[in-house]
Amino acid sequence: MQSHIQMVEEKMKATLEALKREFQGIRTGRANPAILDGIFVNAYGSKMPLNQVGNINVPDARLLTVQVWDKSMVKTVEKAILDSNLGINPVTEGEVIRLPMPDLSEERRKDYVKLVAKHAEAARVSLRNVRRDGIDSLKKMEKDKTISEDDLHRGSTKIQDVTDKYVKLIDEAALKKEQDIMHI
Repeated sequence: MQSHIQMVEEKMKATLEALKREFQGIRTGRANPAILDGIFVNAYGSKMPLNQVGNINVPDARLLTVQVWDKSMVKTVEKAILDSNLGINPVTEGEVIRLPMPDLSEERRKDYVKLVAKHAEAARVSLRNVRRDGIDSLKKMEKDKTISEDDLHRGSTKIQDVTDKYVKLIDEAALKKEQDIMHI
């Protein structure tokens, strides 16, 4: 039964990590290379992540640069960045594409906060689904007589405790991201 609870906790941990990756892609006004993670470039007959066609650097808090390795790909990379709807206007200088981070308007910040809340709620729903599956499988084990009714109760309580812990971690991550977004 202990391994079953550990498996449930691993799934919840994976949900939290996925949420943190989602949050990295949401702009805060500061330059963060993770906001470019969702951009794919049509290169050499396939779609490739931006970080596989050039180096991404952060020379200062308000600027990202992309050093494209293949000079013939510069226009394609620039177009992919423009098409990404990040609200960033690339400035090309040879093989280097500069991405100045524009100031976020109050309205845009509020939109991002809503997006953070949406992602956090989706993560909480995922946690509840993991909890339900974990408890259902304990009930099946009890029905099959592989664990006792007391073990079922103890296991269910432990799974609920783990769920509460991860809900709190999700809430903390969402609050931190909201504060980063609203900080001017």
